[in-house]
Amino acid sequence: MELRRDARRAVKLVQNVLRSRRAQRLLVEKLAEQGPLEPHRFRVGVYFADGKVNLYQLRQWYKPLARLAERHPVLVLSRASGAALALLDESPLPVAYVRRVADLEHVIHEQDLHVVFYVNQNAKNFQMMRYGRRWHVFINHGESDKMYMTTNQFKAYDYALIAGDAARARLEKVLWDYDFDKRAIPIGRPQADHYLDGSPLPYPDDDREVVLYAPTWEGDRGAAAYGSIASHGVELVRAVVASGRHRVIYRPHPRSGVVDHDYGAANAEIKRMLVQANAADPSAHHVVDEGPDLGWQLAAADVAIVDISAMVYDRLAAGRPLLVTRPVNPDAQIDTGGYLAACEWLDRADGAAMLERVDEVAHDALALERLGYWVERYFGDTTPGVTTARFHDAVDHLMTEWERFAALHATDPEVDDHDAEGEAAEQSDEIEVD
Repeated sequence: MELRRDARRAVKLVQNVLRSRRAQRLLVEKLAEQGPLEPHRFRVGVYFADGKVNLYQLRQWYKPLARLAERHPVLVLSRASGAALALLDESPLPVAYVRRVADLEHVIHEQDLHVVFYVNQNAKNFQMMRYGRRWHVFINHGESDKMYMTTNQFKAYDYALIAGDAARARLEKVLWDYDFDKRAIPIGRPQADHYLDGSPLPYPDDDREVVLYAPTWEGDRGAAAYGSIASHGVELVRAVVASGRHRVIYRPHPRSGVVDHDYGAANAEIKRMLVQANAADPSAHHVVDEGPDLGWQLAAADVAIVDISAMVYDRLAAGRPLLVTRPVNPDAQIDTGGYLAACEWLDRADGAAMLERVDEVAHDALALERLGYWVERYFGDTTPGVTTARFHDAVDHLMTEWERFAALHATDPEVDDHDAEGEAAEQSDEIEVD
């Protein structure tokens, strides 16, 4: 048994080496196509140390950052080859591949990054945060009431761009001695200004009610076991499809099934059902959506069904009917101090009962009125264009502060910030797995 395990590990190691080498060759070609970055052009950097499996965290910022780049040039710094390859294909922003600390330092010295954004809490963030004389700003990858949103790691950054009053109240419960007035800047949800961009929807405009089902993954521990695919999903989708009155947009989390085989099997079954339903009735136009773009689904659906995740708040920003699945795992931690204390829950039940609940929420005027209160609480003014203006104003403020401090320290001596320890650590871990 031990020999077989060792053999599998050896095979996997060889596969990783070969995959990494192929990726490196392809990257060289793509970076050559992009051409060299213009020196001293970029003022904003977006640091992304994760692999391509977590690119969803950065993708939701593409459109707001592309708009920001019209006034402050933005550069994405990618540490992993797989993510860098994907970014070079799909990102609307220029990309720097900075696998090694030496590569990162080269870009830092060649560009004039005043502000560096972070969308997650990857441990490699600290390899970038060691460089001073710039603002390190946490922008997150979504608004949520999950445990992740109250981490003390917020204090590691110079500033955090938060959604609104609910985010501040959530953080005030756990962050001691933190200057919220200075360091936590509310901007709303800039992504909501880009939910619908005029592109055609992947289905006809007919009388079917569109139901978005966007569950999260199963989680890696009981406290975060919010996923509903195995508990609710199969029966729910079967009932919605069978009604003949609805159209399903199914958007599973990209990590669905990575921990629990049964969860992955349920995910595959839902996809199979929708493909089969479209074959049986071509007018149904059910959608299995695993594409990079998130936004149109949130605005176009008549009712959305989501798990406890950032998707709750992405949909909340659209101000349209919303159901949240209640976790079946008794260890799942639910923050009932915010929207989840008053949301419309979808309990696990038979398909008919869950379909009835979907129809009820889709046409409940009182539920929509309650929803409006929470939209304001979480995101402030959601009038189109307002949240983008707040985002730009926040960055303008940071740029002004940078200029102020640069003037104060104009006569300071240069600092040698070369990361020798980081380079030494990399030499002992040359294989990149993405």
